[in-house]
Amino acid sequence: MSTSSRFAVAVHILTLLAQSDGPVPSSMIAGSVGTNPALIRRMIGALTDAGFVTTTMGSTGGAMLARPASAITLLEVFRAVETPSMITLHQSAPNPACMVGREITGALRQVADRAQAAMDATLAGITIAGMLENVEHAAAQRRKR
Repeated sequence: MSTSSRFAVAVHILTLLAQSDGPVPSSMIAGSVGTNPALIRRMIGALTDAGFVTTTMGSTGGAMLARPASAITLLEVFRAVETPSMITLHQSAPNPACMVGREITGALRQVADRAQAAMDATLAGITIAGMLENVEHAAAQRRKR
């Protein structure tokens, strides 16, 4: 079982684009994220499909936000790049002859639904503009040290 970093990479990309005045090439984004430009181009494709990013071609081309950073919530980003629920249940049906096997899916579903609702509410209240503010504040604090 593994976890995905797509959400973290997508937020990183969008926050970087929110800071920029013009198109940002995938090579520059890749340098910031610490990965290769091909992965960044794939993620930009997904963010473009979701309506968060536009791209321009050519020597001065790159990616830029398609909407204001204040109009992009982290919940929208999460839903665009990750699987719909953060907790998945059994891949195969548990043993119905076992009391735990018979009842665990319903009990886990309740927990998963509550956890998902809490995460969704948190992510819905944070925008890319808010992330950029947090990053800028952290950078200012670091400079003061």
